[in-house]
Amino acid sequence: MNILITGSTDGIGKLTALKLAKEGHEVYIHGRNKAKVDSVIAEIKNASNNENIKGFVADFSDLNAVKQLAEQIKNEVSSLDVLINNAGIFKAPLQKTKDGLDIRMSVNYLAPYILTESIVSILEKGSETRIVNLSSAAQSTVKKGILTGAVSINASDAYAQSKLALTMWSFHFAKQHPNITTIAVNPGSLLNTKMAKEAYGQHWSPAEKGVDILYDLATSDAYKDATGKYFDNDKGETIGRFSPAHPDAYDEVKISELLEITNRII
Repeated sequence: MNILITGSTDGIGKLTALKLAKEGHEVYIHGRNKAKVDSVIAEIKNASNNENIKGFVADFSDLNAVKQLAEQIKNEVSSLDVLINNAGIFKAPLQKTKDGLDIRMSVNYLAPYILTESIVSILEKGSETRIVNLSSAAQSTVKKGILTGAVSINASDAYAQSKLALTMWSFHFAKQHPNITTIAVNPGSLLNTKMAKEAYGQHWSPAEKGVDILYDLATSDAYKDATGKYFDNDKGETIGRFSPAHPDAYDEVKISELLEITNRII
């Protein structure tokens, strides 16, 4: 399979890429730093004995860079079977992007939205294509001012709004593209990753918990028809289950308002 994982130079993105590489899949790494992307490609090739590891560089806080990345993918990749929209940010030195947007809204929602919608033609050429969008247990109602960058709030509120926006769009995208299986997932709260350590200074579960569910959602036959759903990996003892997302994710009026503002921003 041809698989693209955004934000895969560390954390569960990188570990998932390694797991898929070991099975011989063609894996595309993505990060914002070329040196780091190159070093992760070399590391994964070495650890997996798989030469089919390639990479893309784009800073997801720069929406023009995301648009350029989409064009590059369309030029260089003939088809994608799996897209894991994993890139995410919680704490950051700067709260706003150079376009004046909240950095969490840009990286966690607007960037995956632009990337995915721009490469639909490549995804449609895949075999039983799947998109896995990384949501979160933290989801809160998206405020117009936060989406447009007109209002500033604390990191955790902005993060929760960005993750609900991603989930709302996931459900919409699933309806628009019934031939692509699109799943939103909370991979597990406070996994042992750099993001959790920076945000909370602690973790509850090993990173592998998140890796295993991303791997399963991307490859297992059990999930091939589970489109338009939200998987909560905090539920259940060993493995999570499909659960209701935030009520706004099922509200057609709120979704259409979100998409209208999103398209205006873009």
